[in-house]
Amino acid sequence: MRILVTGSNGQLGNELKQLALRTDHDFLFTDIAELDITSARAVSHLIGTYKPDWLVNCAAYTAVDKAEQEPEKAMLINATAPGILAEATHNSGARMLHVSTDYVFDGKGYKPYREEDKTNPLGIYARSKAAGETEVIEKNPGAIIVRTSWLYSSFGANFVKTIRRVGKERGELRVVADQIGSPTWASDLAEAIIHLIGQNAGSGYYHYSNDGVCSWFDFAKAIVELSGFECRVLSTDTAGYPLPSPRPYYSVLDKSKFCTQTAQTIPYWRDSLKKCIALLDEQERT
Repeated sequence: MRILVTGSNGQLGNELKQLALRTDHDFLFTDIAELDITSARAVSHLIGTYKPDWLVNCAAYTAVDKAEQEPEKAMLINATAPGILAEATHNSGARMLHVSTDYVFDGKGYKPYREEDKTNPLGIYARSKAAGETEVIEKNPGAIIVRTSWLYSSFGANFVKTIRRVGKERGELRVVADQIGSPTWASDLAEAIIHLIGQNAGSGYYHYSNDGVCSWFDFAKAIVELSGFECRVLSTDTAGYPLPSPRPYYSVLDKSKFCTQTAQTIPYWRDSLKKCIALLDEQERT
């Protein structure tokens, strides 16, 4: 199959590049230098030229707190642009897979969120991602939306890299313990996306994160431990670490639909974290 990837310089896009080396699919990887996804003309031209079977949209405005000061930019990249991509793929007969986030939920629930659960985004970033979901489904009803959470990778900037950097510099860290979710290694998410595409999965929403549940505090402790750092990780609460944009307190995703569709086993979050840290250690040695 011919697969067009947008936002390919990010964490997930880079993981898809690695995975592409091990598949028989024909990939075209693009980022802002190759394709302006906010331009309907540019998008239509490239899709008409390349003629993809699938478009995987990894592009996103992900600066959660900065979005509070840049709402127009967040909406342009996270809502308007996905709508442009969806309309162009629908017109060409291609399918689209769009990546979204657990932040579309308000986190006030007490059990893993299912795909059909009501969304209630709290901040600008969350609202822009929720608006993007609506745009995609309205303009390409055959599209797939994959919601994920707490994404990290050996590529780009993320929580794992931040904790490793700060953990080396300080003897003590404080991390919030009252926000609960599931980390996701972008490498595993890339594999999940290729499984959905390979099976020509039905349209609509799917949830994917690594298996298991933890707090940011638990996640940070595991990062420090698996990295072999001598750093104390102490817990705090959200009130003690105020940020411009609200975060969902509980955003665990129910992945049973994905597992039923693909017959795949989802790796446990700590096992995937261990693999990613091994890669980071190797990168630092070379």
